[in-house]
Amino acid sequence: MDGSRKVSHDQNFKNLIIDYPLQAIELFSPEEAGRIRWQARVVPLRQEQLKERLGERFRELDVPLMVEWPGGQREALLFVFEEETDPQRFSIHRLAHYCLDLSELCETNRVVPVVIFLNTWGSEPVQLKLGGDSHEYLRFQYIRCALQELNAEDYWNSSNLIARLCLNLMQWKADQKLEVYARAVRGLSMLEPDPEKQLKYIDFIDIYSALDDNEMEQYKAQYPQESNTMATLSERLRAEGMQQGMQQGEAAALKKLISLKYGELPGWAEEQIHSATLPELEMWLETILSSDTLETLLSRY
Repeated sequence: MDGSRKVSHDQNFKNLIIDYPLQAIELFSPEEAGRIRWQARVVPLRQEQLKERLGERFRELDVPLMVEWPGGQREALLFVFEEETDPQRFSIHRLAHYCLDLSELCETNRVVPVVIFLNTWGSEPVQLKLGGDSHEYLRFQYIRCALQELNAEDYWNSSNLIARLCLNLMQWKADQKLEVYARAVRGLSMLEPDPEKQLKYIDFIDIYSALDDNEMEQYKAQYPQESNTMATLSERLRAEGMQQGMQQGEAAALKKLISLKYGELPGWAEEQIHSATLPELEMWLETILSSDTLETLLSRY
C-alpha cells in the first residue's frame, strides 16, 4: 500500500462500482447477490441530486446503486456502498443516518448497507442497538467485506473482474506477489473486452501492486505473455490518442481557414470535415488556396 498513499481510494472504488455494479454486488455482498439475477437493471444514483435533496443531512459516502427488476417483478433494492481505508474513521452511526436518509428519499425500506474495508483490525462495530432498560427500539447492521481477510488464491481464476482487480488487497504470501499481479492482469485482459477500460484498470492494478523496478523486470521475465499483452495495448492506445489529437488539430485549422475564405461553415461541410481521415484533412489544407469555392474544395472528398 506504500505506493498508493497519494491516491484517492474513495474515487478508485467509486469508479470500480459504477463500471461493474453487478460484480460489486456479487463480491462485496454475497449474502444478497444470490437472489439477484443478471437481467436486473442497476442504476447508480447521482450524488449531486442526492446532495441537493438531502440538504445538510447528506453524507458523502460511495455511490448508492438501485437494483430494478424487469417488468416490476420485484420491488427495487437499494445498495449503499462505503469504502473505508482507515477503520478508525468508520462510523456506524453516520452510516445508519445516511441509510435512513436514503430510505426516506427513495421511499423504500429495501436498503442494503455494505462497507468495504481496505484495512481492518477486526474490531469495527458490526451493529448498532438503540434502546432503554426495557426495550430495544432500533437495530442496525451492515454487510462487512474486509478485503484483507479474503484469500487471494480462492479468487485466482474468478470470473468476477472486481475480484481479480482486487487480488493485491487480499491475503497472499510474500513469494506470491508477482503471481498475484499476473493473475490480476490476466483477469483484466480476459474479462474486459474494452481496450480503454483495460488501460484504465491496469493503472488500478499497478497502484495496489506497487511493484518496484526490479520486481517489474522479474515479472516481465516470468510472465512474458501478460506483460506483452498490456504493453501492446498501451502502445496501441497511445498511438490512437496521438492520431486523434492530430486529426482534431488539422480539422480545427481547416475550419478556421474556410471561415476566413468562404464565410460561415455550413452544416454539410461540418459533417464532412468531422468524418474525414487525416490524409483527407491534410489534402484540403494544401488545396484551399487554389480552390474557388467550398464545394470545389470538398468535392475531392
